[in-house]
Amino acid sequence: MKTDLYLKHFQFRERPFALLPDPDFIFWSKGHTRAFSVLEYGLITQAPITVLTGEVGAGKTTLLQALIAQVDRDVVVGLISNAQGGRGELLRWVLNAFDQHAEPQADYVALHQQFVDFVLSQYAAGHSVLLIIDEAQNLSSETLEELRMLTNINSGKDELLQLVLLGQPELREMISQPELRQFAQRVSVSYHLEPMDRATSREYIRSRLLHVDGSGEEFTEHAMALIHQISGGVPREINKLCDLALVYAVSADKMAVDGKLIEELLADGVILTAPIRPLFLSNRYAVDMPDNHSGEAAE
Repeated sequence: MKTDLYLKHFQFRERPFALLPDPDFIFWSKGHTRAFSVLEYGLITQAPITVLTGEVGAGKTTLLQALIAQVDRDVVVGLISNAQGGRGELLRWVLNAFDQHAEPQADYVALHQQFVDFVLSQYAAGHSVLLIIDEAQNLSSETLEELRMLTNINSGKDELLQLVLLGQPELREMISQPELRQFAQRVSVSYHLEPMDRATSREYIRSRLLHVDGSGEEFTEHAMALIHQISGGVPREINKLCDLALVYAVSADKMAVDGKLIEELLADGVILTAPIRPLFLSNRYAVDMPDNHSGEAAE
């Protein structure tokens, strides 16, 4: 396979730019560090609802995996990746997330009482309950309000149930709607993860290369500038471009990816990207940082 070929070609121990979220590759940019701190703050302070938003591929799921990996053992975690459905269906998703069997004929009241009993039993055993919902922008306003009602389960001053919602920017817009003002009031902390700037994108690429025993110089400065421009600084888009660029480098028998190779990659149409202006890309970066077409990494 081509991926095997570029591993041997560059002497990598594994693919540096795989698309699946992997906490081992987490890059602690300023934004990711702050986002993770917000998630931790929400847990430590027993915030009823914590919200993290960001563009597709910004790194939210990777941060989530890192968070789950260090959650205390006395916290029972349930994860819903893509809940759908109307009133009552959400409760079935929630119960399933905690491995609680819901009878098919059970109505909303019975399902709600079953979940309340579950949360109270965990509290009696010295556990707190954390429900995480990924892709929460797919929830309806009615479903979000149903979630808010679940946070009313408590015992005195103790929050027995905490919610963490991760979603795309539309989630923040939804929560800002007047009909969800009660939900918004229950959100103790929220953070929006912005795309990386050019300098951070460059550090991100080099970090992943070094993680797999690369030199960190497998991409020229010009190539990294183009990759940032095309990807918009979104980690998943950077990964897609870099992974295929390494395959192209092998086919061209190059030991470094240069700007010309990135332009060829785009011209061949193997990457689906948002509309860009090729002349703008070529002219801007040819002036700012002339490419080294010999294949040597730029300093």
